[in-house]
Amino acid sequence: MSAAPETLAGCVAALRAGTVSAAELLERSRARIAALDPQVNAFLGRTGELADRAAAAADRLLAEDPASAPPLCGVPVALKDVLCLEGAETTAGSRILGGFRPPYTATAVQRLLDAGAVVVGKTNCDEFAMGSSNENSAYGPVRNPWDLGRVPGGSSGGSAAAVAARMVPLSLGTDTGGSIRQPAALCGVVGFKPTYGRVSRYGLIAFASSLDQVGPLALTVEDAALGYLLIAGHDPADGTSSRSAVEDPLTGLGEGVEGLRLGVPREYFGVGLDPGVRAAVERALEVLRGLGATLEEVSLPSTDAALSTYYIIAPAEASSNLARYDGIRFGLREDRGSLLQTYLSTRDAGFGPEVKRRIMLGTYALSSGYYDAYYRKAQKVRTLISEEFSHVFERVDAIVCPTSPVTAFPLGTHSDPLSMYLLDVLTVPVNLAGLPGVSVPCGMVGGLPAGLQVVAPRFMDARALRIAHAYEQATEWHTLQPGGVEAAAT
Repeated sequence: MSAAPETLAGCVAALRAGTVSAAELLERSRARIAALDPQVNAFLGRTGELADRAAAAADRLLAEDPASAPPLCGVPVALKDVLCLEGAETTAGSRILGGFRPPYTATAVQRLLDAGAVVVGKTNCDEFAMGSSNENSAYGPVRNPWDLGRVPGGSSGGSAAAVAARMVPLSLGTDTGGSIRQPAALCGVVGFKPTYGRVSRYGLIAFASSLDQVGPLALTVEDAALGYLLIAGHDPADGTSSRSAVEDPLTGLGEGVEGLRLGVPREYFGVGLDPGVRAAVERALEVLRGLGATLEEVSLPSTDAALSTYYIIAPAEASSNLARYDGIRFGLREDRGSLLQTYLSTRDAGFGPEVKRRIMLGTYALSSGYYDAYYRKAQKVRTLISEEFSHVFERVDAIVCPTSPVTAFPLGTHSDPLSMYLLDVLTVPVNLAGLPGVSVPCGMVGGLPAGLQVVAPRFMDARALRIAHAYEQATEWHTLQPGGVEAAAT
């Protein structure tokens, strides 16, 4: 089975040159999914005839006038199963949405379709994007292609695993507290969370509306930058969508880091950081220094409060957003003798334990008598965290730090929810402040990938990608391939 070309840029170039057709790329993608996904469980659904028609249309366009074909014409992509695609089952990894086929398409997805992409399927995820290991999916956990006994991270674990296993060159994920960057780090791929408001959330099944953001996962920073560029921009259907112009990240991608000031937050290198991950990131910082960047220690003193702040705000918004799943309008319905019993039975049967836990946490935080003590106070701390980032960015151009405190861990390791939540400590502050962040492979620890996180000021998405690209081009970590899943498939 041939997987080449593997990268998004490679696929685009090969399609333009006529050395491969869209139909052939689709068949290669399907062949890898058929061979590898029984072990990985990255996909919840395939698009079948929809993909066949898209590939055929792409081949006609490429044959007629390849120069004027849209930028992703004929390239296979995958979508996290919280993004709506008209007519395709969209479950958000939950039984309560089993059989739901949305009557519309998410804006980010539509922009990929307009760019000529061929959607091959929907990827597995933690239920309603709530999780850091992908073990909360109602349809079974995703397994890490580097070691099938370990998690891929979450909640966009299926999207990260699909790219790492070379099933597709590009996938879309969502990031509410690190759900693109953390699985990217654990699977050895690039994951980019754009500035909040830069990519439309219309058609995204909401978890926490003030934190959710759609972004790309790919094998290289260049591929992630192209995927981001195609989905970014104002959307009148999303009231939180920014009207400011999108800076083309590809234009200055190769400008390097010479002269840039990079902040290294001391709080991100504290207790709980795996020594191997620490060593890998410290070596990465030296690479950046060698490329001409100036490193400077900075402080984000409210980092310790970010996790508890996040786990008040996000569940509060989730408890409101998920109130609509009552057995009347969407998916699963457990008919009982009364309307109230139908509501209760449907939600009890449809939601998994982690979703129920967060709904209860959020409802409690919003309840009368506790709103000021928890939710309002959390919002004040969120403002403080955002201001601390702003103050740091007055001194430095970007922040560099680990993406995840650990590498991929064995399935079933964290049965205690609190220990699982602690794994988000290095990513949730970025979401609370609405900043862009990218994770790029920066080393191997015990045979497992580690990730370097680059965080830039709001709407400086291109700067974050430029720094990540400079590091990537000076190293070879992004060229490594997971051998575990290939061995299991043969």
